Amino acid sequence: MPSMDAAFWETHWREIVASTPTRRRERVAPSARLKRWNAMAADFAERTGRREQGKQRREIIAGLIADGILRPGYRVLDIGAGPGNWALLLAQTADHVTALEPAKAMADILRERIDDAGIANIIVDRRTWQDIDLAQEQWEGAFDLVFASMTPGIDGPDNLKKMMAASRGACYLSKFSGGNGGPQRYGELWQAVFGEPHDLRSGDIIYPFNLVYALGHRPSLQFHTWQRETRLPRDEAIEECTTYLEGYTELNDTIHEAVAAFVDARCTDGVFHQQHEACQGIMAWRVDQKVAPL
Repeated sequence: MPSMDAAFWETHWREIVASTPTRRRERVAPSARLKRWNAMAADFAERTGRREQGKQRREIIAGLIADGILRPGYRVLDIGAGPGNWALLLAQTADHVTALEPAKAMADILRERIDDAGIANIIVDRRTWQDIDLAQEQWEGAFDLVFASMTPGIDGPDNLKKMMAASRGACYLSKFSGGNGGPQRYGELWQAVFGEPHDLRSGDIIYPFNLVYALGHRPSLQFHTWQRETRLPRDEAIEECTTYLEGYTELNDTIHEAVAAFVDARCTDGVFHQQHEACQGIMAWRVDQKVAPL
């Protein structure tokens, strides 16, 4: 039977994080990973701004409003706001949104969208979640909703508990589920280069869910699945794959050759094709409500 002890889940999550290949091979600090996010900002904004994803986001926001998680007059913190897909929607209901987005190219797109829409209640903050000192910023219990959608900012127990400490009301968190996610499309490349599986368990929604549950909260949980095909010109695909690997290994002729071979094997008429599926777990909970421990 799974443990109901919060210390168990916190320790287990830390152990999983420490054991994953991406953590073992990591060559750069989290702040240095922004190069990849800057490089993919325009494509990411275009891809995630498509109609079907916008419809899903609006449905989720409507659910948060119906459940009292988001209300008029609320102060909201959006961790890892990216190009603003969520911040712009949150601002339609909330009184104020603080959008944390450290990648300059992402923040530039967000600011442009804010200006184009004439929105006055979003502030863009270029720091990472790891950079924020809650006490120094006077952010302890400062927000009615702390929102984090698919962000690397919530990468373990410490930053999850920090997220909860910033809220006086509720939290929203989404992460991949079952090891299926955006980075998983690099799985075959990872296997070819390093000769080991691309283990992404540490980013699974199950760990924060179990920890939040064990802390006495009762988060809602739902799942969304989708399939997607990546289509990129050959040179862009090579650049994207190389940028991803750069955080985990020294780039040399062997790596460049492996990347070129991987991309070329999936190219048709100079266009790289790759199918992948994803499952996203979504949880929301109130930090101001707890049940008695078992």
